[in-house]
Amino acid sequence: MTQLIIVKVFRGLPNSEHCAPCALTIGNFDGVHRGHQALLARVCAAASARMLPVCVMTFESHPREFFDPDGAPPRIAMLRDKLEALRCSGVDQVVVEHFNHRFADQSPGSFVEHTIVNGLRARWIMIGDDFRYGAKRAGDFLSLRADSIRYGFEVEQMPTVSGPSGMRISSSDIRASLLAGDLHSARTTLGRAIIISGHVVHGMKVGRDLGFPTLNLPILHKRPALAGIFIVRVRGIEANPLPGVASLGWRPSVANFSRPLLEIHLLDWHGNAYGKLVRVEFLEKLRDEQKFIDLEELIRAIVCDIARAREYFAEHSALAAAKPLT
Repeated sequence: MTQLIIVKVFRGLPNSEHCAPCALTIGNFDGVHRGHQALLARVCAAASARMLPVCVMTFESHPREFFDPDGAPPRIAMLRDKLEALRCSGVDQVVVEHFNHRFADQSPGSFVEHTIVNGLRARWIMIGDDFRYGAKRAGDFLSLRADSIRYGFEVEQMPTVSGPSGMRISSSDIRASLLAGDLHSARTTLGRAIIISGHVVHGMKVGRDLGFPTLNLPILHKRPALAGIFIVRVRGIEANPLPGVASLGWRPSVANFSRPLLEIHLLDWHGNAYGKLVRVEFLEKLRDEQKFIDLEELIRAIVCDIARAREYFAEHSALAAAKPLT
């Protein structure tokens, strides 16, 4: 039986008694894509050789959201899903640092001493080729290597990880694919399914009143890279995943929300899912979100979306059943 890996999550630097010496890497890890996975695999190997736990320091909010809230890139994943992807990559503990003025104003030397050496007790560090740290991004690999000699830790730099096309794997490319509705390319670069998870909450019951009850999941950041109407699978309610249609956005035909909302209508399922932790897997984009002139036009669009979803699941069910002979 496979052993479940449990990840310790710290909000800010842990107390010294809760933090053993570690192998460390630092970054935003938005999406935890194939490039991140290659870096984490190297950290895990180094940690195992030195009998150290694997620690990741990441940030909430994203540093670019702090410096430029309106110009920051859309998020690929919510924090819960990033933590799950890090767990699946073999990480033992994650430090989620609140990025604020105090943190941003540290000099590179202060960051190394306070955070890396005294706070996280790092013995071995891996950084990406574009890693910068400290006020005005003044710290780089060379300055970190100089401090490693002073404080007695090892440091390595991960070279660029390229995809099959030879291009550098980047979160920017995944965001572009998601914004364009190209879920296949995004999945290929991520190396796994596109997932949003969360607890089902009560909504305005508009979908139920229209005849299409929905599961509602709040999106905790204002700019998700995904937006529109999608065919999805939902796990966490029944033993098997349930097919559905999802809307991720601001519901322009019904209300004016300051934050996006994920709503899922499950096909041929009726029950109470409030409070359940569900995982929504995005399979295919149907269309962009749009504002309809009245509720009748909205209902016709929903009926069309559901019909297309049923066709999709019928087709893919048939393909899955037609297994090649061996």
